[in-house]
Amino acid sequence: MQANLQWLDDPEVFRVNQLPAHSDYHYYHDTAEFKTGSRFIKSLNGAWRFNFAKTPAERPVDFYQPDFDATDFDTIQVPGHIELAGYGQIQYINTLYPWEGKIYRRPPYTLNQDQLTPGLFSDAADNTVGSYLKTFDLDDAFKGQRIIIQFQGVEEALYVWLNGHFIGYAEDSFTPSEFDLTPYIQDQGNVLAVRVYKRSTAAFIEDQDMFRFSGIFRDVNILAEPASHITDLDIRPVPNANLKSGELNITTKVTGEPATLALTVKDHDGRVLTSQTQTGSGSVTFDTMLFDQLHLWSPQTPYLYQLTIEVYDADHQLLEVVPYQFGFRTVELRDDKVIYVNNKRLVINGVNRHEWNAHTGRVISMADMRADIQTMLANNINADRTCHYPDQLPWYQLCDEAGIYLMAENNLESHGSWQKMGAIEPSYNVPGDNPHWLAAVIDRARSNYEWFKNHPSIIFWSLGNESYAGEDIAAMQAFYKEHDDSRLVHYEGVVYTPELKDRISDVESRMYEKPQNIVAYLEDNPTKPFLDCEYMHDMGNSLGGMQSYNDLIDKYPMYQGGFIWDFIDQALFVHDPITDQDVLRYGGDFDDRHSDYEFSGDGLMFADRTPKPAMQEVKYYYGLHK
Repeated sequence: MQANLQWLDDPEVFRVNQLPAHSDYHYYHDTAEFKTGSRFIKSLNGAWRFNFAKTPAERPVDFYQPDFDATDFDTIQVPGHIELAGYGQIQYINTLYPWEGKIYRRPPYTLNQDQLTPGLFSDAADNTVGSYLKTFDLDDAFKGQRIIIQFQGVEEALYVWLNGHFIGYAEDSFTPSEFDLTPYIQDQGNVLAVRVYKRSTAAFIEDQDMFRFSGIFRDVNILAEPASHITDLDIRPVPNANLKSGELNITTKVTGEPATLALTVKDHDGRVLTSQTQTGSGSVTFDTMLFDQLHLWSPQTPYLYQLTIEVYDADHQLLEVVPYQFGFRTVELRDDKVIYVNNKRLVINGVNRHEWNAHTGRVISMADMRADIQTMLANNINADRTCHYPDQLPWYQLCDEAGIYLMAENNLESHGSWQKMGAIEPSYNVPGDNPHWLAAVIDRARSNYEWFKNHPSIIFWSLGNESYAGEDIAAMQAFYKEHDDSRLVHYEGVVYTPELKDRISDVESRMYEKPQNIVAYLEDNPTKPFLDCEYMHDMGNSLGGMQSYNDLIDKYPMYQGGFIWDFIDQALFVHDPITDQDVLRYGGDFDDRHSDYEFSGDGLMFADRTPKPAMQEVKYYYGLHK
């Protein structure tokens, strides 16, 4: 198969040769590697050769050939944003599409036209292109193994070649993309070529309120898989009604030769609670394990059990060890229309959190993530909505450990397709009811579910943000309901299509609703509990009036709190030649037009993670309902 540039123009092509999504887990050769690092993972982060083209027509067409002369290529750091490396235009936009007012575009298969638009992005004057090259050798532990490459985040459309051979294509910027390199891998001198287009049809459903960047902005790794390898882990811890006992069901997927899987579960103190052995390949299910005395996971006591699976071959040689921490907890929407976690009414003291670093944009570090966790804990914030995309893989584990509730959001926002100049006008809304967009958004739901299904911190799946509503989003909810009965589903945009409310969202979710209107809803025999998915909007000297919302918690059990917009400013440090100081610049400060200007600055913290005075209000009022 050869790469096709026209895939950029077709919403029905969003993954080619991409491996199926699976649970997030780590695997090691033995337990000693838990501390030293796995021999089966090799980072490709660092310096890559790089070429920037302003349009697809100007790209170096055959750059992926092993004998290509890349002497004229620059060097770029991976992970990183192309724009922050000095190429292209830094631009901040809230609701509109980046090309509005400059280029006429409509989503394919809309406006009653059952057709594509040739050259919509593949021959576009505003579609910048980054061509990346990386040469690498295989470590000894990789030789003779199946080799996978994992891109944890690439904006926005990704083509991959190895040693001159086309490997695959992927969209969905914020979930990992994996491809099999095995057929074309060699021990030495591998030439990996990656081409990243800033825009494809995915741009219509990745219209989040944020700086619009492009490039390989999360880690890149190659992974070696032993002869028998666990490719997926499905952990189902279910407390009984008494919340004192429960059962654990675990299913794995094993590729390669049949293997013996030795499972052990330990408590927080390292005591073995149960163990079991199963043999097979393909789908391998362990017998149900019973627990007589449970420790529940909650924000107050984020108790995690330690699962370990050792994989042995037919000669009982250890091939790999897979550890995973999990927790028992319940999430219920009861007949009284109130959500309970572990038999206690849920109160969300939440924030919406963009991933952000004032120096590197959405390229964030473990130190950034740990700092954010500590800020949340110090200010009585117990919940995070991952606005409006899946976050880096470690974030979910950190929230498990810290006891932070998660609303795990899909990578979906199509704001510009239904709201124009402030008016609701969904004539070409996507995904809407459009069958040509259905597979793409279901795939995003599937990826979000598969990668993060084992995390107790996730109590809501969220279908996305500000994408109106229609049959496609209803199908996303049906996917979650079919695969997971341990969590609830959230979506706010159905507020505009009340005829779909019985099929979309387990909660009445609104943005910036006035307290008196919330009271009117709650006193009118409502069918669902109420949640503010965005409220308070901490921009400038704001966040006054929190008590009006806080009082609702005491008076109305069906009011379950909300998520402040938002956690941290989106702003970038720039050296000011006049003052000779590094200063924070917001939207509009980069000659970006159009722009939504300082609207990027509405966090509880400045972009350098300095808390604003408003954080004191949050700490006080959120502390009243811990």
